[in-house]
Amino acid sequence: MGWDEVGAGFAHPGLWFPMLAVLLLGACQAYPIPDSSPLLQFGGQVRQRYLYTDDAQETEAHLEIRADGTVVGASRQSPESLLELKALKPGVIQILGVKTSRFLCQRPDGTLYGSLHFDPEACSFRELLLEDGYNVYRSETYGLPLHLPPHNSPYPDPVPRGPVRFLPLPGLPPAPPDPPGILAPEPPDVGSSDPLSMVGPSQGRSPSYAS
Repeated sequence: MGWDEVGAGFAHPGLWFPMLAVLLLGACQAYPIPDSSPLLQFGGQVRQRYLYTDDAQETEAHLEIRADGTVVGASRQSPESLLELKALKPGVIQILGVKTSRFLCQRPDGTLYGSLHFDPEACSFRELLLEDGYNVYRSETYGLPLHLPPHNSPYPDPVPRGPVRFLPLPGLPPAPPDPPGILAPEPPDVGSSDPLSMVGPSQGRSPSYAS
């Protein structure tokens, strides 16, 4: 391209605007968004979290799905309280107990239970992110808030207390596997004529050095 053609391009901006747009699009290629962000609720996103709450609870609690299907508020984190939150569609998630492989579900009266089978009507929750970092979860079907029974009891309250805020706490990453063991060198045999094994194995050994 000669200088005359370059000058003509600058004289007519319409000629180089498309080329500039192509270059900018190539430089701004989109990259996959990691699933670890709790602010992104795209379908298929998976997060491992502990759901912690201290809102209207007499003691601090973590939502725990036990092997028998009961749902309680445990005072401490445990393997049963590590949950997998998976986005079904924008703003709607399913909650699975990692250890028990039970889905968190809700009955029409608001009672929570853990099910081995996923029921879209009972086990889908809308996730509302609050400004203070807490979340509120409501049944997509019944519109009832997810709310833990008090006193570490699996039974619901006689009088509902309204929405309960949960703080999703990141689950601890799995511990890295131990590196393959390396055998420590054997200590030198100070009673040997070759304590550093520099000569190599011999056919015979003097009885003087036998232990």
